[in-house]
Amino acid sequence: MRAGERRPTLADVAAEAGVSVALVSIVMRDAPGASATTRERVLEVARRLDYQPDSRARLLRSGESRLLGVVFAVRHPFHDDMLIGLYDAADRLGYELALSAVTPRRDERTAIAGLLQDRCAALVLLGPQLPIAELAALAGRLPVVSMMRGVRHKAVDVVRTDDPRGLHLAVDHLVGLGHTRIAHVDGGRMVASADRRQGYREAMRRHGLDAYTRVVLGGPGEEDGARAARELLDDPPTAVTTFNDLSATGLLDGLRRGGLDVPGDISVVGYDDSSFSRLAHIDLTTVAQDIDTMATLGVARAVERIAGAHVVHRETVIPPRLVIRGTTGPAPLSVGARGPIGE
Repeated sequence: MRAGERRPTLADVAAEAGVSVALVSIVMRDAPGASATTRERVLEVARRLDYQPDSRARLLRSGESRLLGVVFAVRHPFHDDMLIGLYDAADRLGYELALSAVTPRRDERTAIAGLLQDRCAALVLLGPQLPIAELAALAGRLPVVSMMRGVRHKAVDVVRTDDPRGLHLAVDHLVGLGHTRIAHVDGGRMVASADRRQGYREAMRRHGLDAYTRVVLGGPGEEDGARAARELLDDPPTAVTTFNDLSATGLLDGLRRGGLDVPGDISVVGYDDSSFSRLAHIDLTTVAQDIDTMATLGVARAVERIAGAHVVHRETVIPPRLVIRGTTGPAPLSVGARGPIGE
């Protein structure tokens, strides 16, 4: 079907095949009641017209919803990766996803309202920003699963990564390479920022590096990482952990533009293992969240709640893992003309 053309309907197929709409419906649902000849004719017409059954409309008409509403942010590449896992997990359980995006001009409340109008059976929220009281009120209407954010309320289910542990892995890796001057670019007001910042501070303290602890205000985007790079260039550490991979890419660009070699002069660790971090020209060492496990558990929890199952453990925390690539290396003794900054 070309852009601008009207989508073929059940009535179009019926008219072309010379049968009733009810009979076409029987054939498309593969239900009994149509002869083999009629079934073959209807299917041939449907193929020729490129008719695609609207399963969502069928479910709404039947009063049954096998739709899981998913709210995601278009500005977070990791959410795109998570959607792939959620589609796979939902398909395995016979559910479909209805997506609603948060954009710079469309807030989270609006995105959720759209899914409620679609009569979704449950909501899966990726990194929700809403206050806990609002999430709890929403969970009073239908099952709600919060992904990538801990929510301390018995009505809201949670599937998230052990974010402090992720920063422990990052700092341990850098210390193992001989670094002590390790900074952290945080995520500003993003929901996981506090946990990751806490993990960084804990790890530095455990290694006896409190004196070198340095947190730089950041955020979730490339521009946040670039801004942090400008601040760090005034007195560069030898290694940096970041809130996420997107921030890390901005940081990498800013550091390199400032004359530093990565990882020769300074090492960088991201967070998420987003698909773009694996590209050859980025090759980012990063903390990986287990997308497949998180997606499987998030969808399963939503379906369990829809079925009225009693859930013993409301929150599931998934361990992260470190993926070592080309942006980390041994601590340098100096950074060019800037003078010694080694350990």
